[in-house]
Amino acid sequence: MARIVIVGAGIGGVSMAYEMKALARRQDEVIVVSDSETFHFVPSNPWVAVDWRKPKDIKIRLAPYLEKKGIRFIPSGLKGLHPRENRMVLEDGTGLEYDYAVIATGPRLAFEEVPGLGPDGNTLSICHVDHAASAADAWQRLADKPGPMVVGATQLASCFGPAYEFAFIADKDLRKRKVRDRIPMTFVTSEPYIGHLGLGGVGDSKGLLECELRKRDIRWITNARIEKVEAGLMHVVEVDGDGREARRHELPFDYSMMIPPFTGIDPLRDIEGLVNPRGFILIDEHQRNPTYGNIFSVGVCVAIPPVEATPVPTGAPKTGYMIESMVSATAHNIRALLDGKEPGEKATWNAICLADMGDTGVAFVAMPQIPPRNVAWMKGGKWVHIAKVAFEKYFLRKVKKGTIEPYYERAILSALGIKKLKDLD
Repeated sequence: MARIVIVGAGIGGVSMAYEMKALARRQDEVIVVSDSETFHFVPSNPWVAVDWRKPKDIKIRLAPYLEKKGIRFIPSGLKGLHPRENRMVLEDGTGLEYDYAVIATGPRLAFEEVPGLGPDGNTLSICHVDHAASAADAWQRLADKPGPMVVGATQLASCFGPAYEFAFIADKDLRKRKVRDRIPMTFVTSEPYIGHLGLGGVGDSKGLLECELRKRDIRWITNARIEKVEAGLMHVVEVDGDGREARRHELPFDYSMMIPPFTGIDPLRDIEGLVNPRGFILIDEHQRNPTYGNIFSVGVCVAIPPVEATPVPTGAPKTGYMIESMVSATAHNIRALLDGKEPGEKATWNAICLADMGDTGVAFVAMPQIPPRNVAWMKGGKWVHIAKVAFEKYFLRKVKKGTIEPYYERAILSALGIKKLKDLD
């Protein structure tokens, strides 16, 4: 019998649990460890922040559904990992031994790297459902008393899509409320240009997203390093192509939502051979840590180098589609090890982004993620919004039913009317 422990219960962790249980031998034990008793669907957080969704709409209690599938659930976060002993310690003091571990924690939100950033400072966040709920309270106050707004992503953020989504969704909601004319909006990003997305751009993402921002009267500042955030005032340094200071901006705001820098989680930060200097899990082509061969990792917590050097540091995104691919490869590779074989499956490093704009949207496909690419495809329309809503419904159903169907891919292919991604024209 082997014990397989999955740390984290987000999109990657829950998918990993179900697929691993389906592939494991009957005598093997699959355990999920999480610092939350509930799953929440992170891609819906921008909707929560403008009160288009309530937290209860996107949250699911995990224990009943996991245990129904024979997966043990421990609602306690990770306190420490001792990889040479194949043992972890949980926040409740429990020790847990494992034969194989899969790290699927997602990132740590490093608000402290920018003075004044974050929900405990002077800006809001949509990276967690609780943060989004707080942002929704502030959103109503902004609507009642309009004022300037700043949205974007800081240096060392590695997820830019939600920042664009929130800006567009916010614009749509404010227009519905008939107050958009009293709320000037500025988009501030560490990207070297609009539409870079941490991917070096995809097709004409620059032109397309610039056009969408212009349509909505949203100003932007790129190559931006946030120096500090005071109450109602953001200090931004805009740099040139060589990273030298070009100009300074002092942006007043009554409402600001910024994607923060990401790091790996604290309990793993100092484990030599497991993580890189930012605390992300080092993996080989089979999702396996090179130093500790019985530790795998999936999702946003894995170490992926930037696609290119940028004047202000940016990270590479790890999308839902990529996570599904990582999960499938990992589950098959652990099964191979259980059978006495070597891992052979590799994740498909293709990036797919569905950027919702409230009632329309833009989709990007980069195959592979890092250029040069075989496919660099993008298209916009109302179908993107429909696909995003479908993805939400599909995945929440997946959590409750315990299926291993690749719901992200299904939602996209269904919306596009094609059978496989390679059929994109």
